[in-house]
Amino acid sequence: MPNLSAAKKSLRADERKRLYNLRRSRTLKGHVKEVQDLVKSGKVKEAQEKLPLAFKAIDKAAKRGILKRNTAARKKSSLAKLIASAEK
Repeated sequence: MPNLSAAKKSLRADERKRLYNLRRSRTLKGHVKEVQDLVKSGKVKEAQEKLPLAFKAIDKAAKRGILKRNTAARKKSSLAKLIASAEK
């Protein structure tokens, strides 16, 4: 445990940030998984409607530093390709 008051405050702030990042990460994974499951079940139209929510979650995670920028771009690209290939 930290001894200095500044270190104690830092510990509290780190815990808050960890919870925010965990929430954003879970939201991201949930939206991405939802789009993938819809495509697998053949509901491409519904997957297209959910795609902006997944993109938004990916962008917010990249903005907060949960994902790197290139990783976020790769995830968005792979989701778009998945839907495009399912439409054919």
